[in-house]
This record gives sequence, structure tokens and C-alpha cells, in this order.
Amino acid sequence: MKRIDTLLTALPLREDQKERLKQLLPDAEIIFRGFMKPEKEEVLKADVIFGNVEPEHIGGAEKLKWVQLATAGSDNYAPVMPPGVLLTNATGSYGPAISEYMLAVLLSLLKKLPRYYENQKKGLWKREGTVGAIENSVCLVVGLGDIGGSFARKMKALGAYTIGVRRRDMRKPEYVDELYGMDALDSLLPRADVVALSLPQSPETNGLMNGERLALMKKGSILINVGRGSAVDQQALASTLNSGHLGGAALDVAVPEPLPPEDPIWNAKNILITPHASGGWSLPSTIDRVMDIFLENLKAWQEGAPMKNLVDPESGYRRTPE
Repeated sequence: MKRIDTLLTALPLREDQKERLKQLLPDAEIIFRGFMKPEKEEVLKADVIFGNVEPEHIGGAEKLKWVQLATAGSDNYAPVMPPGVLLTNATGSYGPAISEYMLAVLLSLLKKLPRYYENQKKGLWKREGTVGAIENSVCLVVGLGDIGGSFARKMKALGAYTIGVRRRDMRKPEYVDELYGMDALDSLLPRADVVALSLPQSPETNGLMNGERLALMKKGSILINVGRGSAVDQQALASTLNSGHLGGAALDVAVPEPLPPEDPIWNAKNILITPHASGGWSLPSTIDRVMDIFLENLKAWQEGAPMKNLVDPESGYRRTPE
């Protein structure tokens, strides 16, 4: 069985979770730090890291054998991993929290709640006209991993016709009515009432929703982005919203982050912007899901068994299970 000399944790574990690690690894030195908080010297000392540290600290970590990220996104880590070091991510932890956020912002925009809130602050009793509905809508989910799949499943349950787009693994889940590869995106955008992006950052996804593709979207449709801000051309989105072509947009991610106060996207029409808050530790049970993945992988790593959520260092994507 493989041995851990120094385990570095870099996420906000509760006291009961810390005690569990101490019981499981009684002979290991365990360093407890907050998310992205460890010093470089601590990273260099560790042979296993649980959580997220500054990626630039990993390059010279000669003792390091395995990094279990606390995030689903691993694009900043895959390029800097030393040869032979395993990288696993926390895919499967964030679907419930982020998909419910996506439903919340979608319903808010469909029912024009931001407008009614503005009227409320003014003491203005005024109807804002017709609203949209999820039932019988067409929902295009671009990126059908844990987060996108959770959202598609919820939309399907609420009566939407769901279309999924993914890069690989073309086995169609039961919660999507149609499934396509990325090359079909342009033909699908005009059909959708809702376009939801939950994509990792990669050369393929950077600038995916540019001005041309935003113009292809159905008039009055809604765009949601919870993956990476780089997937959307924010200047083009602001122009498209202000022109009235889109019915609204919700962004939980942006470029850059934090988004500067002077960025024009803040004041675009019918937009909801949140500070990368849909995931993370906003839902307390998420950290239990992350912990469960680490403990499952810890047992597998110690025994030399297959590990969950292994990341391909070349593509930055999670390896598809055989």
C-alpha cells in the first residue's frame, strides 16, 4: 500500500473532516490550509495535495505524486504538472449547486423579475407584459458534463425539449432528446430558446460565442454561462443584448475576474451577473461531495486501483472511463 508522508490540504475543511483525515492517515504529516492559501514551501514538501494551490508553485514539486483538485476545472493545472504526477479533479461535486443556480437565473429572466424588482424599489405598480416559460421551450446545453447534465436533467423534468452538445462520448443520455458534436453548434443555435454553456477553458472554447454566433441565436432567447468567461465575447454580448435581439443573459463567469466596474457588460439590457458564486462553497454540502471523491481516490491510489476523474495532462479534460 502506498504511503503518504505529507498531505497538504488547500480547501476549507470542517473540523470533523480534518479529524477523519487524521484517523485515516495517522502516520502522515497533514498541513491544513485554506483554498489557494498554501505557501510554496508547503507545496514543495507535499507528496499529495488535496485542494487547489497556486499552479505556478507546482512546477518544482519533486516529491509530489498526486494532486486532487477541489474544483471541476483543471485547465490551469494540467499544463504545469510535473511528469508522472497524477491529476484528478472534483467533477461530480458541483452539478446540484450550479444547475439550481442556472434554473434560478433562467426563471428570473423568463418571468422578468429584475424589472419588477426595479419597479418595487421605485414603488411602481406596473405590469411588464408577457413572460416566457420552461415548459415546451427548446434548451441547448453546450457542455454535457456533470453541471450541464444536471441542468439538462432538470430542464427535461420541467417540460423542456433538451439538446446536448459535447466534444466526445456520443452516447446519448436519457435526459436529452438530441445529442450532437461541437461541429453542429451553428445549426442548433437558431432553434434554442435557452443556450446554456458549462464548458472548461481550452483553445476550442475560447471565444466560442462570438458576435456571429450570438446573432445566430433565436430572437428573444436567453444565454447562460457558468463555465469559463472566455467562452463568450462580452463586448459582442453587450451589443447583442442592447440591440434587443436576445431576451436576456446570465453570467456567473467573466473576463477578467473580478470584472472591472467600468466594463460595459454591467449595464447591458436584461443581464444578471454574479461573481463566480454559483459553485464554490456557496452550497455547504458541496464540500462533502469533494471530500467523498478524495476519500474514494485516496483508497484507490493507496491500493493501485483505477482512480476517479483522472485528467489527461495534454487535453486538460477528464479522461472518459472505459
